[in-house]
Amino acid sequence: MPSGRELAYGHLKDTVLSDPSMQGQFVNEQALADEIGVSRTPIREALLLLAAEELVQLVPKRGAYIAPVGGREIRELFEIRAMIECYAARRAIELDAVPVEQMRAELAAQRELSGDDQARAFIDRDHGFHAALVCAVGNDMLSKTYDALRARQIRAGIVALFSSGGRRKAVLVEHEAILAALAARDAEAAAAAITEHLSATQQVLLAG
Repeated sequence: MPSGRELAYGHLKDTVLSDPSMQGQFVNEQALADEIGVSRTPIREALLLLAAEELVQLVPKRGAYIAPVGGREIRELFEIRAMIECYAARRAIELDAVPVEQMRAELAAQRELSGDDQARAFIDRDHGFHAALVCAVGNDMLSKTYDALRARQIRAGIVALFSSGGRRKAVLVEHEAILAALAARDAEAAAAAITEHLSATQQVLLAG
């Protein structure tokens, strides 16, 4: 049974931080406590953990602030994602371990999620698509490093969907290109497709 702090941390990280309407807002601790069914103490403990991860900012006498995704954060996030994912593509091909069927299943599930109310589910599948490739390498430290980016990746992905009306369809096309290159065991084409995909999302976010 998860503790109150664990419940609060999970809800904040997976739901509140990824809500576009919460960008630039302060967290209402009491409302959140009532929603989860815990006291305010676990909420504050969870916020301290998130502040240590630099996912929220604690402002004296005002509380926890969820800053909009900034340009530097965007550039750094996509730079490290490109490094990890391009390496994973090359290494998975070398190992003959590309999870084609798993990635194809994530992509198929993405295609079924078209409504604005399904944006979070769409980006969850997006993360699953990319994480499957990273996990296939079999390097636990690499997978943990990539998983640590999950909250930022999901947050940025959802913001990108709402920033550009055509982004959802473009993501599907870009994922198809990545999968085709991986299935063909063309490491350079796969790395190029991943780089193009990440660059496109980054540009949408930087354009605001």
